[in-house]
Amino acid sequence: MNPYRDLQDYRFWRRAVSNVETHLFDPVVKPRFTIKPGDKVATAGSCFAQHISRKLKQINFNYFVTEDGSGLSKEDRITRNYGTFSARYGNIYTTTQLFQLFEEAYGRRQPIDAAWQRPDGRFIDPFRQQVEPEGFKNAAAVVADRKVHLAKVRELFEQSDVFVFTLGLTEAWRSKQDGSVFPLAPGVNGGAFDHQKHEFVNLSISDVEQPLFAFLDGLKAVNPKVKVLLTVSPVPLMATFEDRNVLVSTTYSKSVLRVAAEDAIRAYDWVDYFPSYEIITGSFSGGLYYEDDYREVNSLGVAHVMRCFLGNYAEGRKTENLIRQRTVASGATTTYNVVCDEEALGR
Repeated sequence: MNPYRDLQDYRFWRRAVSNVETHLFDPVVKPRFTIKPGDKVATAGSCFAQHISRKLKQINFNYFVTEDGSGLSKEDRITRNYGTFSARYGNIYTTTQLFQLFEEAYGRRQPIDAAWQRPDGRFIDPFRQQVEPEGFKNAAAVVADRKVHLAKVRELFEQSDVFVFTLGLTEAWRSKQDGSVFPLAPGVNGGAFDHQKHEFVNLSISDVEQPLFAFLDGLKAVNPKVKVLLTVSPVPLMATFEDRNVLVSTTYSKSVLRVAAEDAIRAYDWVDYFPSYEIITGSFSGGLYYEDDYREVNSLGVAHVMRCFLGNYAEGRKTENLIRQRTVASGATTTYNVVCDEEALGR
């Protein structure tokens, strides 16, 4: 007799990983909830979150977008990042960004930085620096657009049935004046870096968990029916400000984010974790799911992630089979251009 004798196959490496064909591997066990056909599913987070949103739209799932650029041409909506996420917030890389957005949307914080000027004279929103590629004509236009944006963010938080958030980074740049965290450092896309006003931070587990838990509490207060699905981005850091190899910094960041997600699902029974990170980075795939740069996730990897996501979370067997077929058919041949603020560091 021993405590491992009668455990399920998914608890053993050989039975659950080694002896399973790569494309059939599915690490999801006992999802806490399912997504009904009519549920409003919203997404936010790092670059990888866009793969989930685009697949949901592609298969005519009820992907919830509150800021869709209605009235603009299709080309303008794409160029100006309407529909890239459920609202036009750009990449939200850290849990601090997410919580600060929530607080600002409900009038509980007002950041000092309202607009940054670019070298070409145009202006950007410091907290969503690349949503308007042509920039805004003046600071007042930034403020006016952000007011509209925040109203749509409130609508999203209050009406979503499922909110999917992809945790992306622990490294960030922060205002010393009011603690605001930016998606990119001042001076990269606009504004100017000032040692007296700005600082680099690499968040610890407690730094990640405190705003994450505060956001979850706040979200549930304004939307009692909501469920949250957390993921961790499998995309390595584009660059690190730490004085060490970027791969070492990547390992630290992803480890912290993974632990924070684990602690969240232990604290909240209406929050679940979807292992897209493990599907893409797991040794079982032998690097099959990355492009030649070893960083960007390719279409095969996206298709595998979405098969597992929809196969486990989409309610209804008939719907599940249809989704699986359409995901497989489209995933192996489609290449996506992902909007990623972090790419600016590579340039």
